[in-house]
Amino acid sequence: MKKFAYILLIALSTTLFSCSDILESETKSAFDESVVFSNYTLAEYNVFSISETFGHTNNYRGRFLPWYGFNTDAEWYVATTIDNKSEIATYAITVNNAQLNLDNGPYNEIYAGIERANICISGLRKYGDIENKADMAYLLGESLTLRAFLYYELLKAFGDVPARFEPISSETIYLPKSDRDVIYKQILADLDEAAGYLPWAGTTAATMTTDRVNKNFANGLYARIALAASGYALRPEDGMVGTGDAGSIRLSSDAELSKEVLYPKVLEKLEEVIQSGSASLYEDYEQYWRDFNNFDLTAGKETLFVIPFGDARGRWNYTFAIRTNINGSNRGGSVGPTPTLYFDYTKDDQRRDLSCVNFKYEKDDVIEPSGIENWYFGKYRFQWMEKQPYTGGNDDGIKPIVMRYSDILLMAAEVANELGQLDKAKDYLLEVRERATGSSAAAYVAALGNKEAMFNAIVEERKLEFVGEFLRKGDLIRWNMLKDKLDESIADYRDLKSLSGDYAFLNPEGDVWYRETAEGIEFYGLNGERVAPEGEEWNKKGGYLTKDTDGQTEERASTVYTADPNQHMYWPIFQATIINSQGSLVNDFGY
Repeated sequence: MKKFAYILLIALSTTLFSCSDILESETKSAFDESVVFSNYTLAEYNVFSISETFGHTNNYRGRFLPWYGFNTDAEWYVATTIDNKSEIATYAITVNNAQLNLDNGPYNEIYAGIERANICISGLRKYGDIENKADMAYLLGESLTLRAFLYYELLKAFGDVPARFEPISSETIYLPKSDRDVIYKQILADLDEAAGYLPWAGTTAATMTTDRVNKNFANGLYARIALAASGYALRPEDGMVGTGDAGSIRLSSDAELSKEVLYPKVLEKLEEVIQSGSASLYEDYEQYWRDFNNFDLTAGKETLFVIPFGDARGRWNYTFAIRTNINGSNRGGSVGPTPTLYFDYTKDDQRRDLSCVNFKYEKDDVIEPSGIENWYFGKYRFQWMEKQPYTGGNDDGIKPIVMRYSDILLMAAEVANELGQLDKAKDYLLEVRERATGSSAAAYVAALGNKEAMFNAIVEERKLEFVGEFLRKGDLIRWNMLKDKLDESIADYRDLKSLSGDYAFLNPEGDVWYRETAEGIEFYGLNGERVAPEGEEWNKKGGYLTKDTDGQTEERASTVYTADPNQHMYWPIFQATIINSQGSLVNDFGY
C-alpha cells in the first residue's frame, strides 16, 4: 500500500515550475517508470492523475468553468457593476485580474494536467506493449484525448500558448508561445491515433460511464477542434506570435488546416459516431436534464463526456443554477440567458421553458418572478438534485457536460452543408429539431432551400440547443460573428424594454400574470396575450416587461461589453505567470 501511495504522490505533485534539480534527479520511488507503465493498475493510477487536476481549487473547479464562455448572444453575466469579476465577462479583462492572476490559476493548472499526460504518454509508448494489450492501448488513447482536450481549452481561452508534448526537462522549463497551428495539428493527429485505441461508449468496463473517454468523444472532439482550427480567430501575423502583435481576425494560412482539407475527415469522424449506434438523443429534453442533475453518468446515451469532478467537488450549479436561497445564502444565477432568448424559441419548442427561467427561489422556498432582466438556466436546478441534494457549502458535485450527442448531429449538419451535401445536412438538423418541436420540424427543415439558409439555421439552432453550456463563444469566434451578435443582442434587449421592433406583439402596457406551479412559476403574457387570464389564482405584475429599476435597462445594455470583444476575445496570460516565465512569455492582442 505504501508503494502505491508513493507512486500516486509523485504523479499528483507534478508542477509546471519545478526546479531543474528536481527534474534532473532520479526518482526515489519503489517502482521506476518501466514498472509503472508496464502494469495496468499502476499505469491507470497515473492516468487518473490527469483528471485529478480538473478539481484543483483555482482550475476548472473554481476559476475556469465559472468564468469562461460569456458574454454572448445567448448568455449574459447578471451583474452590471464593473469590477474584477464582471470585467472578465465584459471583455475588459486585465493581466492582473484578481480572479485569474494567480500562481495556481487555470493556465498553470491546465499545464499541470498536460505534464501528467505527457508523462503517461511517454511511459505507455515505451513500456505499455500497446500493440498486444488492448487495456494499455486504452490508457494511451485516454491520455492522448485528455491532453488534446486540455490543449484545446488553453487555445480557446488564451489564443496561443507554448507547445509542450514531452515531459519537462531543465532545457524546456521556460518556453515561448508557439503558433497555435502547431498545436492544432498535433492534437488532431493525437485524436486520430487515440480513436484507434478507444472503444465505443458502454462497450468495455472503462467506457461504461461518461467520466472516462471513449471513441464517441474522441471523434467529436476531433470535429470540435477542427472546426475551430479552420475557422476565424484573432491571430498575430505569421511569425509574430509572442512578440506583442495586436493580431487581426482571419483564417489560418496553413493549408493543412483549411476547410477543404479538414471537413471531409471531420464528417467521416462524426458519421462514424452516428452510424455506430452507440449514442442517441433522449426523447424528452426535460428528462435529460433531470438525469443530469441526478448524476446519471451512464455511457451510451446522449452525454459523451463530462468533467470528472468528485461527488463533493465543483461549482457548476453553485454558479449557474436557478438562483436559490439555501441556508441564508444565494446560490446559482451568476450567469443566465440573455433577456430576449426566450422569445427566439417557437412556442412549441420544449427547450424554451426549460432553458429560460424567469423566477427565483428566496428564503423558505418562496418562489418569485426575477424580473425581465434576470433570467436563469432551468437546465440546472438544486431542486432536481434528488440523488445527492445540495445543502450548502462551496461545492455541489455536479459534473459539467463537455459534449453530448446533439452536438455531433449539429456539427455533422454544418460540415455536410459546407461540403455541398444539403440533403444530408437536413437529415442531421431534423433529428435535433424534431426532438425540440415535434411535427413542425419537418416543414421548417424542408424549407431550408440552399447552403446559406441552412448555415443560418444551424447558427440559430446551436444557440437554442446549447444555451448555458458555453459553446456559443467559440462558435461565434470561428464564424467571425462575435461582436455582431453581441450588438444584435443588445439592440434586441432595448427593443424588448420599449416593446418595439420584434417585441411590439407583447402587451403594450408591459403587463404579465403569473402563478406558482410544482416546477416554479408559469407566466401568462410572454406570448403576446393582452388580457388577464381567467381564474383568481393568477397574480398581476403591471409593467413587468418595461419596468426600469434604477436605470438598470441602459446600464445592462451598456455593460454587455466595455472593451472591443473582437480585440479581447482571448484572455491575456496573467501577470503572475508572465513574471514566473523568466521573460519567455509575452502577451499579444494589445494586452
